Amino acid sequence: MTPPDASDSRWSDLDRPPLNATALRRALLRPDTLWTSLDVVTATGSTNSDLAGKADELGEGAVLVAEEQTAGRGRLDRRWSAPARSGLFFSVLLKPGASVPVERWGWLPLLTGVAVSTGLAKAAGVDTALKWPNDLLVTVDGDERKAGGILAERAGADGVVVGIGLNVTLRADELPVPGAGSLALAGAVSTDRDTLLRAVLRSLEQWYGSWRAASGDPAASGLQEAYAAACATLGRTVRAELPGGQSVEGEAVAVDGDGRLVLATAEGVQRPVAAGDIVHLRPAAP
Repeated sequence: MTPPDASDSRWSDLDRPPLNATALRRALLRPDTLWTSLDVVTATGSTNSDLAGKADELGEGAVLVAEEQTAGRGRLDRRWSAPARSGLFFSVLLKPGASVPVERWGWLPLLTGVAVSTGLAKAAGVDTALKWPNDLLVTVDGDERKAGGILAERAGADGVVVGIGLNVTLRADELPVPGAGSLALAGAVSTDRDTLLRAVLRSLEQWYGSWRAASGDPAASGLQEAYAAACATLGRTVRAELPGGQSVEGEAVAVDGDGRLVLATAEGVQRPVAAGDIVHLRPAAP
């Protein structure tokens, strides 16, 4: 018998109960919905890697959730780790198909950010801001903190795996870096992970369905407007640290139709940024 205080016991932290996979399947896996399968594993290296490895075997709408990730990845192969059952760590398999041009698939991580923010506002009562291109921000004691991130990767012949990592009940003494946060620290009215996961997946289904119905057009689907409204990067002076070691500074003035962040530089040039790390150099205007 496993001791109840063992680190891998489902009851090792009574404040962090395990997800109810049966109830989640019953609520989410319906004939008329996007979601086709949902698996919850105790631990894995990376849900993105696991799901990507089966992308050609699985239909669209597969969901893989881990109670703990031991080698979770963010952008630029950065590591993401958190205590078991302290957050939501999951990946979904999407297959936009021929109805959405491949050049518009780059909107999927931005779409996911909007969906997560919308779902959490309803289920957790927390305003989640989006830092371009893939960070989820919350406010803790007046400070902006990163509570989660999104990573989208091509998978198989025609799929995209989108991974979401979200700190839910992480305590102050468990924060990996000073700039991290969690829903609990941001004053969430609910930290029930079953409820939060259902809300996020339903929101993602709604936004993805609208985007795909509009052939991936971010303006026609309302996605571009919704992202701009939730984006904490717009209106701020930022530094974009670009691949190859270069950087550019300017005011973030827009997210264009290709999902790029447009910077207005001091030289009066508008510079679209397709990829890179963004550093907020000053707070947004009140």
